[in-house]
Amino acid sequence: MCTLSSLPVAFQYADAFTCHAETLGRESHAEHRNGFPREHELFERPSMDDQDESPDRSTHDNPGQEPQKDPPAPTESDAPTPASNATASRSKPGPEPKVARLISEYDRELAGVGDELEVRWTNPETDASLRSLADWFNEQLLRAVLTAAGIETITEDVSHLYAVLSGETGSRGERTQLERRLERDGVAVETVTDEFVSYGAIRSYLTGYRNVTAPSGTDGPSAAATARTIEELRQRTVSVTESKLDRLQETDQLRVGPRRVFADVQVLCERCGKQYDVADLLESGACDCYES
Repeated sequence: MCTLSSLPVAFQYADAFTCHAETLGRESHAEHRNGFPREHELFERPSMDDQDESPDRSTHDNPGQEPQKDPPAPTESDAPTPASNATASRSKPGPEPKVARLISEYDRELAGVGDELEVRWTNPETDASLRSLADWFNEQLLRAVLTAAGIETITEDVSHLYAVLSGETGSRGERTQLERRLERDGVAVETVTDEFVSYGAIRSYLTGYRNVTAPSGTDGPSAAATARTIEELRQRTVSVTESKLDRLQETDQLRVGPRRVFADVQVLCERCGKQYDVADLLESGACDCYES
């Protein structure tokens, strides 16, 4: 309780102000103890996080935009197709298969070779083995290299050239002579032969790169596939024979007029003594003596 009557007037005003301030302080303290908020609590505003009652903050962070929605569930039309699976397989990281790389390098000369490999392997009427497909691909590759070097492949027996370069036929001297001739024409023979693929590379390309399912087939080659293989060998025999005769004539080791070379494969049934062309026998499936 302040008493001011005994003080001078000037000090009465100063002490009255001080006394009033002390009185307000005591009252404020008493109000706080009785449950009333303090002055700074009355003017304290909630933060923006406290005011935002929406669980989706994307609307608050981006005013004027609709809240983000979950992506729609995939439909049947979005399901991957075999073609998309093949495309996805071809885009896998890692080194490109050797066969695919060669087809890309000689994209003009080897256009369609990949599709042809797939058809030859999966078509029941073709029924080609992986080894025969590897030989066929290597011949196409050699043809592409010769074409790129400006060598006329019409006058060259590519099958015979491949057989010599791969060591399937011919002597070492003949191979050396062929390599020198091709190198003079601008062909890097060693590089080409190193690029020849194996049947394993063909399998990896077809199954791993093109997603082709291996044909079920039978345990062994079919009669149709065997007939084709024999026919290819017959044609190669004719071609190699003609090439050998030409070389002998060029070196004056053989003198003969206009000629033609024939090769025939016959099968003799020793049970009945009947003879067949191998293609006819394979087509019929049995000798006449087994049908009677």
